[in-house]
Amino acid sequence: MSVQYPPQHSVLLVSSGYDHTIRFWEALSGICSRTIQHADTQVNRLCISPNKRFLAAAENPHVRLYDINSNSQLPLMTFEGHTNNVTGVAFHCDGKWLATSSEDGTVKVWDMRAPSVQRNYDHKSPVNDLFIHPNQGELISCDQSGRVSAWDLGEDSCTHELIPEEDVPMSSVTVASDGSMLIAGNNKGNCYVWRMLNHQGASLLQPVVKFQAHPRYITRCVLSPDVKHLATCSADSTVNIWSTDDMSFMLERRLQGHQRWVWDCAFSADSTYLVTASSDHVARLWELSSGETIRQYSGHHKAAVCVALNDYQI
Repeated sequence: MSVQYPPQHSVLLVSSGYDHTIRFWEALSGICSRTIQHADTQVNRLCISPNKRFLAAAENPHVRLYDINSNSQLPLMTFEGHTNNVTGVAFHCDGKWLATSSEDGTVKVWDMRAPSVQRNYDHKSPVNDLFIHPNQGELISCDQSGRVSAWDLGEDSCTHELIPEEDVPMSSVTVASDGSMLIAGNNKGNCYVWRMLNHQGASLLQPVVKFQAHPRYITRCVLSPDVKHLATCSADSTVNIWSTDDMSFMLERRLQGHQRWVWDCAFSADSTYLVTASSDHVARLWELSSGETIRQYSGHHKAAVCVALNDYQI
């Protein structure tokens, strides 16, 4: 089976987890091309900047920024200000700022030119995930109390506070690349879908549907770049791929092969491949049309809990 991927240098694939290493992979060969050692903390989330220059690693209790084109073990800068695990990290589309979420109950926005906090939002509960709206003017986050919040950066305020299931932790949020929908997954395996409507530059949220995606915890939900698929990762060791057509969320495919919890996933730019990370120490590259694993990335000696992929042409 041939993998029709862009030239190797244009594919950035990175994984990390509880073994205190960040590993860069050659996507086609499965060879680890670079390893960054972390003596002091596990890595909870990874994010590659849109221009492929930087890798942000969310740790406990800080975020470290690495130069992707360097072999240095040392970070370019460290964002200090959280007081507990950093659970989410995302870049502004032009790389001007960085947004983070943390178990300390806050969402923060940082200036990339100097690692200083520009915005600080209080969830009053450990925050599990965040997502930057494609309009770059809103943040969506979710927390341990079951709350999904929307923050308007221009107004510097919370515009929506949704609690679909009282006291059921909300673990992950994702927003469509065209800004058409918001999806959040929780610890009961349920996904909630809202239609997003633009009103005077801000989003109005209309509830659409709730569906059970897994019988156990949802660890991550991610919409594909073409907005045709939703991937949900779970404690049940599977990844489910759902069709978003007419917001019906019919199960298209179940990806089976991981032996333990699947913590994270990332779509390729053309939405035809998915990379996953699992407690079984392995990351996998899946071809979604067949549901087959076409590459396995082995080298972590503890749980692999986060993965980042950037194969966009720039």
